[in-house]
Parts: sequence; C-alpha cells; structure tokens
Amino acid sequence: MKKTTGFTLIEIMIVVAIIALLAMLAVPTAMRFLAKTKRTEAYMNLSSMYAAQKAYWAENGKYSDTLSGPGGIGWKPEGYQGGGSQENFYYTYGFPGAEGKNYFTGKLGASGAGLSGARADANSFVVYATGDIDGDGKLDIVSIDDRNTVKVVQDDLAD
Repeated sequence: MKKTTGFTLIEIMIVVAIIALLAMLAVPTAMRFLAKTKRTEAYMNLSSMYAAQKAYWAENGKYSDTLSGPGGIGWKPEGYQGGGSQENFYYTYGFPGAEGKNYFTGKLGASGAGLSGARADANSFVVYATGDIDGDGKLDIVSIDDRNTVKVVQDDLAD
C-alpha cells in the first residue's frame, strides 16, 4: 500500500480556525492604534493653535475666537482646502462659528456643533479639536487652554 503525505481536511480547518481567532484578537488592537495616531495629530495642531493665540495676545492684549481672517490669530491647518473628506487632517479644530473663519472641518467630518465648549475672551481661551476617530458615532474631544493644559474632554477610545 502506498503511503501519501499531506494534511487532512480537519487539520487545515483547525489551522484556519486558529488564524481567524488570532485575526479577531488583533484587528481591534490595530484599529485602536490607528485611532491613537489620529489623536496625536490633534495634540500637534492644538499646540500650534496655543502658540498662535499667545502671539496674538502679545500683539493685541486679548485672545480671539477667530482663527483666520480679520481679527484672527492667523491659524489654519496645513493644506486646508475648504473642509471635509478631501482634507489631509482628521479633526475639526476651533470655536463655534463659521467654517473657514472660526473652525476648520477635517476628514472625519465632525460638525462645528462639537465645538460648543470652546471659547475665547480677553483673558483666556479654550480651543477644541473634535472627531469620531473610531467610527462609533461618539466624538473624541481634546482641548487646550491659555495655560497650555491639554485635556481629553470626551474620550472616544474609552470602553
């Protein structure tokens, strides 16, 4: 009798099941990692906005809730093209108001409504970055204030 070598159907099915199980465990971790990289972008842009606000305050003696245009701090995200899915940045940055003036909408498409807690007056400011970084419908909201305190106001990555 001739002996054949190779894998049986059962052995192959067990290997496929193990690979599927490992993939099930790895995908959520990878997605969480990608979401965290998006939040890193927010930290960098908020730090840039902090510096722009401080420079504006040094020249004018007050803070402004206008990012771009007359009376603005002269800040806009790198390569801004009008807001939305064609942008190279993810979060929506700024204050309540008008797109392109008070806030800039990023690739994730978070509306200006998520910026309701952001404000600026003569003596202080809090600016927001918002975005649904993991696609679950809950906004991730990160802020920076006039004391350079960065805070996660609403954590989209929390379980």
